[in-house]
Amino acid sequence: MEKIQILILDDHDLFREGLVRLLGDEPDFETIHCASIPEALQIVSKQQIDIVLLDYDLGIARGSEFLTRAHQDNFQGRILVVTAGLSDSDAAQLLRNGAAGIFLKQGSTVSLAKCIRRVMEGEAWIDHRYLNVLLRAPDPDRQNGKPVFSERERAVLRGIFEGLANKEIAARLSISETSVKAALQQLVEKTGVRTRGQLVRIALEQYRDQL
Repeated sequence: MEKIQILILDDHDLFREGLVRLLGDEPDFETIHCASIPEALQIVSKQQIDIVLLDYDLGIARGSEFLTRAHQDNFQGRILVVTAGLSDSDAAQLLRNGAAGIFLKQGSTVSLAKCIRRVMEGEAWIDHRYLNVLLRAPDPDRQNGKPVFSERERAVLRGIFEGLANKEIAARLSISETSVKAALQQLVEKTGVRTRGQLVRIALEQYRDQL
């Protein structure tokens, strides 16, 4: 089995080391950890890291700094923000800057493992506490002339924001999984993206007025 290589970047030793032990029980995970941005940047430059679990509050530093510098260094893995909490503006900015999702530390290890696998499949994961805030926030870059989403497409998109699989979205909306896939394909064609993660970012940046 090819394992998912995980780097945990968190400045709290007990949380970091505890998470290493808990995720170590997952047969498809392999984890390493560090406490600082310079250390993390050095690791991702020398090792194959598939996903970084990034704490936002790193003492004197902020996780957004790692996000920016990792992308500048052409890091190809995914970055999932795992945090005790964020301001609404910080959450929106992290997603615009390429974070694959936001997971709150209050969540269970089982949920985190599920979240990691979903993100590695190209999906986005946004904790429901931030979902409504992000959808209501004004979009400073909104332009006229964009494609219009149907009500079903908007409902499917909201499910994607919450990290739901196609089957779960279908059950929520009382439609077939084939209908969900069709709506998703229409969303992809309208926005010109390739993955669910890209779809979430584009929707937040350019189509928020329709959500």
